[in-house]
Amino acid sequence: MRLSTCLLSVLLSISPLVFAQQKKPLDHDVYEVWNRTHASNISDNGQWAFLSIGPDEKDTELRITSLTDDRSYAIPRGEAIRFTRDSHYIVTLIKAFKDSVQQAKRDKKKPEESPKDSLGIITLATGDIFKAARVKSFKLPKENGGWVAYLLEKEIAKKDSTVKKKKKAPEPEKKEEQTSKPEKQPEQKPGPEEAKKEEPKDPKKKKRKKAEGTTLVLRNLQTSAETRYNHVISYAFTESGSYLIFAAANKDSTADGIYAIRTSTGDTTAILTGAGDYKKITTDESSLHLAFIANRDSFNAEQQEYALYYWPVGSRNKAKKIARSGTKGIPPNWWVSEHANLSFSKDGKRLFFGTAPRPGVEAEDDTPDDEKVAVDIWNWKDPYLQPMQLKDAKEERERTYRAVFHLNNGKIVQLATETIPNIRLGSEGNADVAIGYSILPYRQLISWDSPAYYDSYLIDIKTGEATRVLTKMQTRPTLSPESKYIYWWDRIHKNWYVQHVKNMIRVRVSKNIPHPIHNELHDWPYPPSAHGNAGWTKGDKEFLIYDRYDIWLTDPNGRKAPVNITEGIGRETETRFRYVRLDPEERARDPKADLLLSGFNLKTKAMGYYRDRIESTDKPAERIARNKRFSNLQKAKDTDVLLFRQSSFEEYPDLWTSDLDFQNTRKISEVNPQQKDYLWGTAELVEWVSLDGKPLQGILYKPENFDPAQKYPMLVYFYEKMSHQLHAHRAPRASGASINFPFYVSRGYLIFIPDIPYKVGFPGESAVNAVVSGVTHLINRGFVAPDRIGVQGHSWGGYQIAYMITRTNIFRAAEAGAPVSNMISAYGGIRWSSGLSRMMQYEKSQSRIGGSLWEAPTRFIENSPIFWADKIQTPLLILHNDDDGAVPWYQGIELFVALRRLGKPAWLVNYNGEAHGIRKHHNRKDWSIRLQQFFDHYLKDAPAPVWMSAGIPAVQKGKTLGLELEKEQP
Repeated sequence: MRLSTCLLSVLLSISPLVFAQQKKPLDHDVYEVWNRTHASNISDNGQWAFLSIGPDEKDTELRITSLTDDRSYAIPRGEAIRFTRDSHYIVTLIKAFKDSVQQAKRDKKKPEESPKDSLGIITLATGDIFKAARVKSFKLPKENGGWVAYLLEKEIAKKDSTVKKKKKAPEPEKKEEQTSKPEKQPEQKPGPEEAKKEEPKDPKKKKRKKAEGTTLVLRNLQTSAETRYNHVISYAFTESGSYLIFAAANKDSTADGIYAIRTSTGDTTAILTGAGDYKKITTDESSLHLAFIANRDSFNAEQQEYALYYWPVGSRNKAKKIARSGTKGIPPNWWVSEHANLSFSKDGKRLFFGTAPRPGVEAEDDTPDDEKVAVDIWNWKDPYLQPMQLKDAKEERERTYRAVFHLNNGKIVQLATETIPNIRLGSEGNADVAIGYSILPYRQLISWDSPAYYDSYLIDIKTGEATRVLTKMQTRPTLSPESKYIYWWDRIHKNWYVQHVKNMIRVRVSKNIPHPIHNELHDWPYPPSAHGNAGWTKGDKEFLIYDRYDIWLTDPNGRKAPVNITEGIGRETETRFRYVRLDPEERARDPKADLLLSGFNLKTKAMGYYRDRIESTDKPAERIARNKRFSNLQKAKDTDVLLFRQSSFEEYPDLWTSDLDFQNTRKISEVNPQQKDYLWGTAELVEWVSLDGKPLQGILYKPENFDPAQKYPMLVYFYEKMSHQLHAHRAPRASGASINFPFYVSRGYLIFIPDIPYKVGFPGESAVNAVVSGVTHLINRGFVAPDRIGVQGHSWGGYQIAYMITRTNIFRAAEAGAPVSNMISAYGGIRWSSGLSRMMQYEKSQSRIGGSLWEAPTRFIENSPIFWADKIQTPLLILHNDDDGAVPWYQGIELFVALRRLGKPAWLVNYNGEAHGIRKHHNRKDWSIRLQQFFDHYLKDAPAPVWMSAGIPAVQKGKTLGLELEKEQP
C-alpha cells in the first residue's frame, strides 16, 4: 500500500512534464489545417452570429451560432454572407471547390465549363437550407427581410444526344459550334436599328461586343415562390424592397431595356426599352427615386454617348432623359460619363452624376503591329513621371467630374472642373456646400516631397461657384456633419482649425489645450500628424479632439475653453482613450448619451472598454480591462448585444458576445482547437535603455515550459515600433517574407522584437542603438545563447539589417528581405507598382535621410550598406523578387554581388514573378522551409541543405529545389 502511494506521488509529479512532451512542435504541414477568420457578423436582432473560417488556399467553412441556445450550423464553402433584415435567414454564396476550379484551369476548360458557385439560403430557426446551382451573385433589400434576388450563370448548351457522334473534321466542328448558340428569339419586324445591322459591314469598323444577360430569380423567402426574368445584366433592390430593378440585354438587342418589378404583386413595368446598354442602376434611401445611364440613342453610332435618366419609382410613365451633351448646365463639348457612379442625396432632392470632356473619334491606325513605334518620352516638365502616367493611364482616360441635378427645379450644376477635379459632398449630399480640392499645381512635388499638397475650395452646390479657402496645404479639409464648418489639421502649426462656412471666420480651436495634440513620437522628416478627433456633437455645437491620452471638447467659435471630457484619467494612468462608434450610420455624438470608449494602456499594453458621457464630470467607468487584445467590436442593430474578438499571443481571436456593459461575456467559437496539441509559448514586455540613452520597450516571445537556467537560440525581428502588439495573436502561416513567430517559438527559439525610435539623417545608426542594446540586455539576463543569435526583417527592416551587420558582429546569421543596399542608386529609382519616384522615400518619408542627394550626400553614403560591405562578417541570406514594385530588386543584387566579390557567405533567393512579398502559397511555403533551414543551420548546428552548401545550377532549375540536407560528415 505504501509502495503504491509513493508510485502515485511520482506519477503525479512527472505528469505535467509528460503532458508537455506529448505536445508537438509546429511544422510546415500545419499551414494546410490552421484556420483564419475571413468574416464575422451579428444579426440585427442579436440572436445569431456567423464566422467564415479556413486555411490559406483551402475551402472555407461558414459557421452559424445561436446566441440564445445551443443551435449551430456549418455550411462548407460559404462566402459573401448576409443576414436578412428580419434576422430569419442567412444568404450565402457556396463557392465551388477550389481544387476543382484549379483543375479546370489546368485542363484549359472554357469559363462556362468551369465549376461555378451555388446559392445557399439557411432558415435560422430550423437549419434547413435551400440551394440553387450556378449562381453569379445575389442581393438583399436593405430594409426588407422577405426577398432575395440571385443571378444565374450562363447555361451550358446541351448537345443533342440523339445525333450520332461523327469523327472530328473541320466541317462538323463548325456545325457543333453552331448548336451552342442561344435559341432563336420570336421573329420581330426589323426597326430602324435592326435595319442598320443588315447594311454591308465595313471591314475597317471594329465589331462591337454586345452583352448578353442571364436569368435573374426573385425569391419570396417566406413562401419560397420564385419568378424568373431572362437576359438580365445587372439588378438592384430599392432600399425598402418594394421594387426590384434590372437591366436586360441580349445579342440581337430585342430584350434591351430597364425594368421594375413590384415585389408585392409581381407586376412588371418597362421603365425604358430599346437597343442599348443600361448601367449604374441607383435608387435613393426613401426608395422613391431611380436613376441610370443608357446609350440607346447612339447605340449603333461610331461613338457611343450615354445619357442620364430619371424615373419616379412606381410611375407608369417612361424614364425621362435629364442630361446629355448639350443639356444646359453641362459644359460645352462635355458629355455624361459612363464611368462615374450615381448617387442621390440623403433627402432625395439631388442626383449626383459624372461628366467629362467629350473625346474625339480616334482615327483607325492601319500600321501593322510589327511596324508600330513603341516609345515612352520622359519630359522634365511632366507633372507626373512617365511610369506613373502609364500606371494611371486608364484611370485618367476614364476621369470624371461630378455634377448635380436638382430634382426640384431640373437645374444641372457642374461642381468639379478640370482645375478643381475632386469634390467631397457635405451632410451626405444634403448640404448647400461641398469641398473641392486640387493637387494639380503641385503634382511634380510628390516625386520628392510628402505628404502631397492641395488647394481647397468651398463649392456652392446651387451655383457651382468656387471660393478658395486653403492654398498649398498638406491636408484636405472636411465638412462638419451639418456642414456649418470646415475643419482641418495644420501640420506646420500643429493645431486644429475650424472655419465657419458662411461668415468664413477661422478659429484655432485647439490653441488652449495644455498638452500636445500632435504625435510626440513622430520621427519622420515631414511635419507630424494629429492624434486625431472623435467627430462633432449634434448640431455642430462642439468638436472633439484627441491628445495622446484624453479627449477634449472644443468650441468651434473659440469662445469657450476646451474641456477634458475624460477628466485627465488617460494621462494620469497612461491610458489612451478613443471613441468607439457602435452605429455605422451615426454622424454626430449625443452629449447626453453614454459614449463607449476604448482604453489602451501605453505602458502595459492592457486593453479595455469604458463608459463616459460628454455632459458629465464623472471619470470614465471601466467596463472590462484585460491583458488581451479586443477587436472587431460590433453591436446588433436592434438590441444591446455585442460581438467582438478577444486574443493574446496564446489565444486565437475567437468570437465572444456580451451585453453593452461587457457583462455575461461568452465565447462562441473555437476556430483552432488543434492548437492545444502543439507547443506554443508566451509573450512578455521587455524594457531597457538604448545606446543613446532612450528608454525603450519590446516584446520577448518565450517557448512553452521556458527554463531561465537554459541557454536558448534567439531570433531578432523588428519593423518601426511593434510593442503595442504584445497581445496580438500570431497564427502559424506560410511566410510571405518574414519569420512566423509561433513557428520558431514552438521549436525552441526566443524571439525578440525591439521598438526603434529614429533620428532623422541617421536611420541605420538609430537601428543599431536600439537593437544592439536590447539584445545585450537580454544576453545579460542569462538565458540567451550569445553565439546563437540571428536577425531577420523585410523591406525597411531588411535595409536596417543590411546596415546593422556592417556595424556589429553580434549576430551569427542574418536574413534581409528586399533590402535597400545603395541609397544613391535607390534614390533615383522607381516604385514600379505605382510609378512613383523613390526620391520622396529618402527626403521626406520612411528612409529618413531628410534631404536630397545634393543637400546631404554624406548621409546617403554613410547609411548605405554597400559602401561598408567589406566590414560584414555575418552570413547573409537575401530575399529579393524580380517583380518587386516597392524596392527595385537590383538593390538585393548589388549587395549580393558585393559580398560575392569580397568572398563572404551570401545567398540571394528570387521567386520569379513574385512581388515585394511572396503571394503564391507554394512559394510562401518553400520560403518558410528555406528560412528555417538557414537559421537552424547557423543557430542549431543543423546540417546545411544542398541549396546552401552547393547551390542549384541554372541547368537544374525546375528539376530540383535543393531542400535536401547534406549528409553529416563523420
